[in-house]
Amino acid sequence: MLSPETLAQGQHVMTVCNACRYCEAYCPVFQAMENRTTFSKRDMLYLANLCHNCGECLYACQYAPPHEFGINVPRVLAETRVASYEEFSWPSLMRPAFRSTASMLGPIAGSLILAWILWQFVPSPGPLGDFYDVIPHDDMVTLFGAVGVFVVAVLLVGLVRAMGSFGASTTAIFSLTVWGDILSLRHLHGTGTDCTSDIERRAPWRRYFHHCTFYGFALCFASTTVAAIYHVVFGWRAPYPYTSVPVVLGTAGGLGLVIGPVGQLAQRLRRDPQLGDPQQRALDVSFIVMLFLTSATGLLLLVLRARQAMPMLLVVHLGFVLGLFLTLPYGKFVHGLYRMAALLKFSTERRR
Repeated sequence: MLSPETLAQGQHVMTVCNACRYCEAYCPVFQAMENRTTFSKRDMLYLANLCHNCGECLYACQYAPPHEFGINVPRVLAETRVASYEEFSWPSLMRPAFRSTASMLGPIAGSLILAWILWQFVPSPGPLGDFYDVIPHDDMVTLFGAVGVFVVAVLLVGLVRAMGSFGASTTAIFSLTVWGDILSLRHLHGTGTDCTSDIERRAPWRRYFHHCTFYGFALCFASTTVAAIYHVVFGWRAPYPYTSVPVVLGTAGGLGLVIGPVGQLAQRLRRDPQLGDPQQRALDVSFIVMLFLTSATGLLLLVLRARQAMPMLLVVHLGFVLGLFLTLPYGKFVHGLYRMAALLKFSTERRR
């Protein structure tokens, strides 16, 4: 939850910025800030999620540390952002997950435990390459369907709460401009074409790796959807040929989810720590690592699906998929949804 100290610091920072306005052209945060003379808790939660953490404002600010004002917009908005994740989460008993030190290794350990549990129900493997002889299709659908319904419900509750808090209009969903902002991630950089990682250090890689991750995730989802249609509608049983639509989509998505997370981890090592909140390191890194392990085990399963290791690889991969799903509503994944809600609100203000 947003502490009174963090709220007061955020209000102080935004008040100083509103008086200065040197950074008004950098990103939507400063444009939205100018529409306000005071900053309520709702305003701070909105501005925090509107921020894409490009970092330009920190290096342009004449009041940044070591100045006595100590203005650090990226840091205070990052601290406020994680508080918004807690604010909008459901059920409330899961709020500590966003700050728990166990969030670094917890999802990985949990996935391995889930894989071990699944392995207990695996019979003697049948024909190599036949996934459903390892875990029957109906069992997969029941397990992942139940988890999927729960995860979607929790994410929808969070999204509705965020949109209600920000005052976002649902009509903005039909704006092509908003979807251009969302899908292009153009606010990941400030006024230039490259992303900032330190003083006078700019490169496009942060945005590129985010694109690999985002669209890799989308392609994997599309692959699973097409495979479900193949099985349910046409009765075609997995595994599918390497040239089939599900395998091509899954391979492309898996590669994106390997390149993107690895690149983001490398970027984190080089990025100025002043641009974020060090206490969120576990939250950030655990999600990136889970994406990588899920995609890496999936690609390994694809390559070795006709080998003796296939049953074990399948169970390990499904364990990571299940672990990723269960942690989606209580990890860094939610920032994409809440940032979308903030952009929907911003589009309404921009039209006005």
